[in-house]
Amino acid sequence: MVAVEARAIFNLSTTDELASGVKYFFAVQPESRARAEIAAVERRFRKSLRVSGSAIGVDSLHLALCPAGRPDGLRQPLESALLAAASTVQDQGFGVSLDTAMRFTAKAGQFPLVLCADSASSAAALNLRKSIAAAQSRLGLQVSGVSSFMPHVTLQRGPMIDAIEEAITPIHWKVREFVLIRSFFGQSRHEVIGCWPLQPEPVPEVIDLLAEMASLPESPDFFDFTDEKPPG
Repeated sequence: MVAVEARAIFNLSTTDELASGVKYFFAVQPESRARAEIAAVERRFRKSLRVSGSAIGVDSLHLALCPAGRPDGLRQPLESALLAAASTVQDQGFGVSLDTAMRFTAKAGQFPLVLCADSASSAAALNLRKSIAAAQSRLGLQVSGVSSFMPHVTLQRGPMIDAIEEAITPIHWKVREFVLIRSFFGQSRHEVIGCWPLQPEPVPEVIDLLAEMASLPESPDFFDFTDEKPPG
C-alpha cells in the first residue's frame, strides 16, 4: 500500500470575513470530467426553461458529507479540531454515480436543483460520513442525525418552475480524497482548507483458471466394467 500524505491548506480569513459568519463541512469533489458533465445537465434543464436561478460554479461543485459537529467538551479551536479529526479517518475510496435529477423543497425561498447518488454510492458515502462524525466525536464535536443522509450535488438554487424528479444518464467519478470546506454566510464562496486521501479501493483478485486446474490433484482412474464377464 502506498502511503499518501494529507494536504492541509492554510488559507486564513480576515477578521471581517469571520465576523460575517462561517460554517464548516466535509465534502467530496467531482473529478474534472464529472464536473463538466454535471454542468452540462444544469445547462440542459435551463435551456428547456424548466429551471431558473443561480448556477453553482463548476469549481464549487461538491457532494457534502458531514457538517461540523456541535461543541461538547471541545478543548481546542473549532477549525483545529476539525483538521485533527479528519486526519484520523482511514476509510477506503469509492465510486460515485449520480443518476437522478430532483428539485428539493424550498430553503430560504430557494428551490435547489440537485443530482442524487444511486444506492451503492449512497451507502459508501454514508460510511464515510459516519467515520468523519465519529472522528469529530472523539475530539468533542457531536454530529446529530448522522444516518439521515441523501448524498447529492447541488446544481443551482432558484425559484421553482417545475417539480422535477427524473433519471439522467449516470455521471460517475472515483472518490480518492475528501476535503474540509469553509463557507461564508451570505456569500457564494467556499474555501477548501484541508484535503485527506482515502485508502485505495481493493483490487479484485484475478483467478487464473488454467493454473487452478493444473494445480488440482490427479483423479484416480475409473474401472472400465465393459470387459467384465457376467457372473455364472
